[in-house]
Amino acid sequence: MARRTATVTVTAPGRDQGKTFELTEMSAAQAEDWALRAFLALARSGVEIPEDVEASGFAGIASLGLRAFGGMTHADAKPLMDEMFTSCVQHVPDARNPLVRRGLVDDDTEEVGTRLWLRGEVLKLHVDFSTVAALLSSRTAATGSDASPLT
Repeated sequence: MARRTATVTVTAPGRDQGKTFELTEMSAAQAEDWALRAFLALARSGVEIPEDVEASGFAGIASLGLRAFGGMTHADAKPLMDEMFTSCVQHVPDARNPLVRRGLVDDDTEEVGTRLWLRGEVLKLHVDFSTVAALLSSRTAATGSDASPLT
């Protein structure tokens, strides 16, 4: 079976509105390695990681959210964020010709919000968010608390 792909177009107002991007899922081996490096960087940073998160791979890392990445050093986070874009995101310069696409260059995105949105879309492509929801629900049920396990 082929890797999942998605074509996304920026709808938010701003300089990137109307720009189109092709997203491609990482291979299973690359995604596993990426998730392991992210997990280890989070652990080194002192972020509280739920006990069962490592069993859920990429979904577990995604469940921690970008808030947890704030605890990482730049040296740990930058290669992970760069790899997400170089491996998964291509720019489609002309939406009428979607077969023509290329790797991102800095000027392809002009709004920080677009970059954050693209990262979220890449995570969606890799993660079954019903798995993440189940992880969060089971953790909340286990603690008997309505509070998010990530707060």
